[in-house]
Amino acid sequence: MNPESHLHPEHRLQSMGLELPDPPPAVGAYLPWQRIGAMVTTSFQLPWKGGVLACTGLVGREVGLVQAREAVRLCVLNGLAQLRQAAAGDLARVRIVRVDGHVGCTSDFADIPAVLDAGSLLINEVMGDAGRHARTALGHGVMPLRVPVMLGFLAEVR
Repeated sequence: MNPESHLHPEHRLQSMGLELPDPPPAVGAYLPWQRIGAMVTTSFQLPWKGGVLACTGLVGREVGLVQAREAVRLCVLNGLAQLRQAAAGDLARVRIVRVDGHVGCTSDFADIPAVLDAGSLLINEVMGDAGRHARTALGHGVMPLRVPVMLGFLAEVR
């Protein structure tokens, strides 16, 4: 066994008791991801779990901070599944460049970074140095399918 095999993202996921789902299909007339050269961009990933949305509603009203942080972690797993597919099944070939984070929230909800940090921390834990990324953090009063969070990824496939 390779002594560094525990550093593979898939092994890190296993050690956390997590696994990547099948990449979710598009819910409209678009591609789940697109690759141009070494760069891959994903469509926004929603908190799908087992083919259904894990939660809906606005953060600060129907969805609390803890639930929103769990939903963003689902978005990360779905995004990593898309990126693994784009990298021919090898997540170790992926370097995350940017994560675009959107939170559906009430107008007075100010903890958008706290919601998205749950996703950034998971990415960093799974991907190691290849997960360190730039990020946007935006709040909206209306989101597709009433989801509380969605993430888009820009990555390099090495």
